[in-house]
Parts: sequence; C-alpha cells; structure tokens
Amino acid sequence: MNLKPETLNRIERNAGKLLRNGDTLRFALHGATAGQYSNAQIDDYQHLPRRKFLHRPPLSLTVRARFSHPAEELRGTAGFGFWNDPFLMTGARMPALPRAVWFFFGSPPSNMPLAAGVPGFGWKAATIDALRPQFAALLPLAPVAVPLMNIPALRWRLWRAGQRAAHICEREISTPMTDWHTYTIHWQKNGVRFMIDGQSFLDCDCTISGPLGFVMWLDNQFMVAAPWGRFRWGTLNTAEQWMEIQQLKIKR
Repeated sequence: MNLKPETLNRIERNAGKLLRNGDTLRFALHGATAGQYSNAQIDDYQHLPRRKFLHRPPLSLTVRARFSHPAEELRGTAGFGFWNDPFLMTGARMPALPRAVWFFFGSPPSNMPLAAGVPGFGWKAATIDALRPQFAALLPLAPVAVPLMNIPALRWRLWRAGQRAAHICEREISTPMTDWHTYTIHWQKNGVRFMIDGQSFLDCDCTISGPLGFVMWLDNQFMVAAPWGRFRWGTLNTAEQWMEIQQLKIKR
C-alpha cells in the first residue's frame, strides 16, 4: 500500500517542521539549537502499547529519499524503518531494550559501535533485537564482561557473542545521501534484505520479531551507547537541513 504521510501521526517539535511540496514531503530542521530537542517525524504507533504495534514479517518497505547534506555534514539522527520505540519518545510505556529493522543515520558525537568493523556513526542499514532470550541470557555476565571490553585487545572477541545473540547486522552506506535513491527493506520471518536502487546491499541472516512500529524522522540528537559501558545523550546545533521523500510504500 502507498502510505499517505498526512494520515500518519506527526511530530513537529521546536525547530522540526514537516513541509509538503507537491509529491514530496520534507522533514526540516530550521536551525536547531543544542539543549533543545527538535524533531520532524511521522509514525504509526503513537500512544499504542507495544503489543499493538502494526508490523510483523513478511513485508517490504520502499522509500525514495534524499538529504540536504552529505553524511560528513548532516547533524543529528535520521532514518526510516521499523522499531519498538524503546526510549519513551511517544506515549507512556515501560523502557525496553531496542529492536529495529531500518536505514539509520547518526552524526558524531553519536557513537554506537555495535557490529565489528562498522563505525558507530554514519549512514547505515541495520538490524538489532536485544529482546531475544539469547541476549538476555548474557546480561548476568555484564558486570565481568563490560570492564574487560575496555581493553582493546579483548573488546571485539568478547562482544561478538553479544552481537550474534542480539542479531546485530550492519553495513555502512557509501551511496551519496544528497542524491535521490530508492531504499527497500524486505523483512522476512527468517532474514532481512536491504536494497538500494534495486540492488541487494545487505543480507542479514537473522530473525527479527514483531510487532514493530513504522517511523521516519530527522532530529538534532546524538547518542553514545558502547557495549563496554559508555552512555551519553544530548542535542546539537544544526544549520538548516532536511530529508525529503517522494515515495513511501509498505507491501505485505
């Protein structure tokens, strides 16, 4: 089905604006400031309990999008796909560990190095399911493992078990963000395929469970979340910047 953004929930917080121009929708930040969270977002899960989020595999998401700045210059976070909104950003829910299938961007000082060999920031295709029982079984080991992961020689040897258990699968995207591209997620029961302009980009041999909610956004936040125990959150100053979409389709 072709989704009409005007039928979805909208967030326009502080400097964040949603601007219609013919067949395009622009997610804009008009000079966001540090210390004040700004966000332009559409989603389909506001105020729903997680058990009533709408999306489970198998389905496909197709988005045609471009950005105002390249990855080296865009500030904050942005993206589109499916997640469980674990951080209480829309509606009163219990906090949760993250579960997501999406295209995600985070600028420095964001640093979430979850997959070996992939930077903790930048424009990526990614999956994570930290709610799997296999990952929960590792949590009692955290008081011992987290300090040891601060030793560079041990870091990724110890974390690989966590990466597998949480079905973390990521790849950095080098395709210029400022050009129009068609981004597709084929979310199946036994795996996820990410495509760019009709070409396979990343195949994740993992099971990501639902239900998840659809989200598309551009904001001025950053987050540091390293498995070796470093956590920080904040907001950034931005110039005028935007993400623009022409097509938004979910096919079940």
